[in-house]
Amino acid sequence: MTIFIDTHTHLDFENYNEDREKVIQRALGKNVVALITIGTNLETSRRAVELAEKYTPVYAAVGIHPNDSAACSDEDLVQIEKLAANPKVVAIGEVGLDYYRDHASPIRQQEVFSEQIAIAHKLKKPLIIHNRDAHEDTLELVCEYNAGQVGGVFHSFSGDEAYLEKILLENFHISFTGNLTYKNSVSAALIGQVPLDRLLLETDSPFLAPVPMRGKRNEPAFIVYTAAKIAGLIGIDVETLGRVTTENAARLFKIEI
Repeated sequence: MTIFIDTHTHLDFENYNEDREKVIQRALGKNVVALITIGTNLETSRRAVELAEKYTPVYAAVGIHPNDSAACSDEDLVQIEKLAANPKVVAIGEVGLDYYRDHASPIRQQEVFSEQIAIAHKLKKPLIIHNRDAHEDTLELVCEYNAGQVGGVFHSFSGDEAYLEKILLENFHISFTGNLTYKNSVSAALIGQVPLDRLLLETDSPFLAPVPMRGKRNEPAFIVYTAAKIAGLIGIDVETLGRVTTENAARLFKIEI
C-alpha cells in the first residue's frame, strides 16, 4: 500500500475553519498516515498543539516564523520552549529567514532564528527551516550554531544545486511543495540531486496547490499529485517513493507509524 506523511501543513489556518475535520479525513483516505501542522507564531503554535492533541494522526511543530519575528518577545520564546516539550510536538518550526518581505529586520530575524536553534538543541528536536531570499545568512547561522546536530528539513527548497549540496552536508533533509508540478519549475531540475534518504514530502497547505488543483485551496490529500510528479522525475514508482519518504519522516521526527 502506498503511504505518505505530509511534513508541512497549516491545519489551524482559517482556510479550514468550515471543514477541518473533513480535510483530515480526506487525507487519511489518500493514505496520508501522519500530518505535521506547523506553527508560525505563539498563537498558531498553540493551535497546532491543540490539533495534535485532538487528532491521533496529527503532530505539531512550534516556532516563530521570520515574518513574525519583529513581534516576538522573550516571553514568546519561553512559551514556545514550553509548548515544544509536549510529546506530540516533533519539531521546532517554522523558523528561519525571509528577506523577500520586510516584516522584520534581518538582524531581528537572525536573533529569533538563532534563539530557536538553541531551543532545538536543548530539547533535541529537529528544525523546520523557512529560507526565502536569504540563502547565505541562513546557511551561516545553521553552521555557526551547529544546527546540523539536531538536523531537520529545509522546507519548500528554493536554492540551486550548489546550495543543495551545502545543505545536505549539514545533515538536513529537503522537501518541495506543489510548485514543483508547475510548468518550467526550477525545482524539478533539482529533484534528482536529492538522495532518497534525505527527501521528504509536504504540501505547505493551504498554499501552493499542485497541478491539477492549482488555484484551489491546497490540502494534505493533494500530496498524491506532488508525489506522482516527483516519482516520475526520479524514475521510481509512487509506492516506493511513499514508503521511503514516510520512513525518512518517521525517523527524523520520531513518529511511530
